[in-house]
Amino acid sequence: MAAEATGPRAQRVKALLEEKLSPVVLEIMDESDRHAGHIGRPRGPQEGVAETHFRLTVVSDAFDGISRVARSRMVHSLLDPEFADGLHALALSLRTPAEAAAR
Repeated sequence: MAAEATGPRAQRVKALLEEKLSPVVLEIMDESDRHAGHIGRPRGPQEGVAETHFRLTVVSDAFDGISRVARSRMVHSLLDPEFADGLHALALSLRTPAEAAAR
């Protein structure tokens, strides 16, 4: 089951997204436990602390007028250093405040 992410990678992701996107909503869920044994997921004593798979919910005005694909590319680009350092996958929900309010 996904847990609210609080580890060091999650903290870095949170700080970066807050700085670059000024979100009104930012949820970071660690889903790494669902992916044990997958590519990018270490085995052994460090297995429980890998922080390799996250589900992000971001509501930000920065997405206004930007396509879904461009939003995803934007977030992936911002997190390139984390991908280079072991982040493996993101599940993204990226909306503007108006889109979030309409749900």
